[in-house]
Amino acid sequence: MTDPTPDAPKQAPPLDPRLLEILVCPLTKTTLEYDRAAGELISRAAGLAYPIRDGIPIMLADEARPLDPA
Repeated sequence: MTDPTPDAPKQAPPLDPRLLEILVCPLTKTTLEYDRAAGELISRAAGLAYPIRDGIPIMLADEARPLDPA
């Protein structure tokens, strides 16, 4: 039997809450928000979204994407 929703986006696995408590933005040293649907850690202060790859947060500004202006 095939998956009834093959085009549905896959959510990232949950991030350990203890990890989220200790991680901060490397640029601003402010707390981060976890966007599970996008698989990113969001720094509102820096305006950046840091990717999470294979469960590992990539905390490099060069790897982050700019947040869309709201």
